[in-house]
Amino acid sequence: MKNIRHIFFDLDNTLWDHRKNAKLTLEGLFSKYKIQEKHQLSFDDFHHKYDEINERLWELIRDGEIDKEYLRKHRFYDTFLHFGIDDFELAQVFEHQFLDEIIAYNELIDGALDVIEYLKTKEYQIHIISNGFHEVTHRKIDGSGIRQYVETVTSADEVKVRKPNPKIFEFALNKANAERKESVLIGDDWIADVKGAQNFGMKAVFFDVLKDNRTEEGLTSIQDLNEIRTFL
Repeated sequence: MKNIRHIFFDLDNTLWDHRKNAKLTLEGLFSKYKIQEKHQLSFDDFHHKYDEINERLWELIRDGEIDKEYLRKHRFYDTFLHFGIDDFELAQVFEHQFLDEIIAYNELIDGALDVIEYLKTKEYQIHIISNGFHEVTHRKIDGSGIRQYVETVTSADEVKVRKPNPKIFEFALNKANAERKESVLIGDDWIADVKGAQNFGMKAVFFDVLKDNRTEEGLTSIQDLNEIRTFL
């Protein structure tokens, strides 16, 4: 890619391994509150359903159909309710402790740190645009040790809109003092990241972390972050 100076990364599941860190956190909470013993519910079943519900709620947030307060009230409550456990208080305990304790786990996606260090040696400016909660986003960046490599961080809470809304891309580029023609967005969400960036007029790279093999003419797609070295 020619004339690129600014690289904007999505955070969750692009650099910071949210799926792995969330699973480790939930395993701890599941054991702490003896959910299997009290409700005869296996962790694997619980985690599978939670992951399904959480992903769907984040899609609704992305599409502007719900807000983050709705998500925080429902992702654990709806999961427990699916298994016949109608306990809003327990769900809220999980919600609050999940956000506090997930920061204790800071696994990055394989190759993330190596690629960031490589890009810095090439004198690219590195930025982050995240749809996640503002405080949690910054705690993830600090806890994982990548703060030193990042020039700017834009969280959706700052802008009051989420990717793919063009306002968040405009805000991020202004913050970075970057122009569209010299910027690229790398992310794992086809709609929020790829389509959002393209519709704003930026180049995009699709990080196909789930290996869906989704492609589009003229779009760069990768399944391993180290592939970035081949074009940047």
